[in-house]
Amino acid sequence: MAGGASPFDGDDDGGRLITEINVTPLVDIVLVLLIIFMVTTTYIVNPSIKVDLPRAVTGTEQTKSTLGLMLTKDGSIFLNGAKTDDAAVTKFIAGELPKNPDLQAVIAGDKLAAHGGVVHLIDLVKRAGVRRFAINVDSGR
Repeated sequence: MAGGASPFDGDDDGGRLITEINVTPLVDIVLVLLIIFMVTTTYIVNPSIKVDLPRAVTGTEQTKSTLGLMLTKDGSIFLNGAKTDDAAVTKFIAGELPKNPDLQAVIAGDKLAAHGGVVHLIDLVKRAGVRRFAINVDSGR
């Protein structure tokens, strides 16, 4: 055979193919990725900057920025602990929103309450102008 080299020529490896895989580069890449994930998770978990704010004796009282809505299993609506209806909730939000544009609604629904009732409350507060709302759940601890 002229000019052709065969993998079985037997140069330095005794005529055998190299079938072993070098895992060192793979381990290096995995460790670098692990370090990158560990560093980035600190920014994901704690996205805010901690600031110790000073206190003043003459400071104004913090306004209540949440609106508590609760739906019972029989469909009754409670606003900040008092039984109410849709019109009263809309009226209350209309009175509070100009004073506090960051008003947030916290909506709690009984386990046995209809899903449509909770969706109705979310829609009610959104139509009234509240842009921030949260669903209240029990952590079970």
